[in-house]
Amino acid sequence: MAGLVQDCFTIGSIVECTTCFEANIEGEVMAFDQQTKMLILSILFQLSTRARNQVEQKRLQLTALSAGVSPEGQNLYMAIARTIKQVTWSGPNIVVCKDVTITPPYKVDNVNSSDQRQLSYVKKIVEKHENDQANINQSTSAADIAAN
Repeated sequence: MAGLVQDCFTIGSIVECTTCFEANIEGEVMAFDQQTKMLILSILFQLSTRARNQVEQKRLQLTALSAGVSPEGQNLYMAIARTIKQVTWSGPNIVVCKDVTITPPYKVDNVNSSDQRQLSYVKKIVEKHENDQANINQSTSAADIAAN
């Protein structure tokens, strides 16, 4: 029986365990002491969280594409999502924190909300995004002129 337990926890293998608190933990086996039955794992939480986030971002991009959202709208959505996690699509509209709506063509003037504090905050994000996009376009134009 002892050999069987040792074989179950080979160093480097990936295991999923249920703790005495009924929490599931996945990780890479770093060490196992057969006498004390102590298992040491390197937790893979960050990696799986990153993978889940990437899948969620792709799903949201597909939702935007199926709603016919412009590339500008998709870029703004991603810029907002980097700062605020509560961002969703409602057809072609971006909805932030359930209270702020941004309608096409996704400019500062298209941000609407009854909550003035949230409205002001989201407008600042949209304005910064517009400025960043303008700077990128200027840099690209300057590079094109220099290349010719």
